[in-house]
Amino acid sequence: MYKILQGSEDKVVPPNQADAIVKTIREELHGKVEYLVFEGEGHGWRRSENIKAALEKELGFYEEVLGLKN
Repeated sequence: MYKILQGSEDKVVPPNQADAIVKTIREELHGKVEYLVFEGEGHGWRRSENIKAALEKELGFYEEVLGLKN
């Protein structure tokens, strides 16, 4: 499963680009994707709750892809 993390105020990678990536994964690649938007965040996370959530999502991704989870 793909995981896309996006800041709603990102000026480097605007949300519409992430939307297009998610759409391509779902419609053209028929892949599964989890899309998480952090409201009020830019390119990178500033709020501690968003940093924690992003790190937990990333860890889950690595555990899944690398088979680290028992």
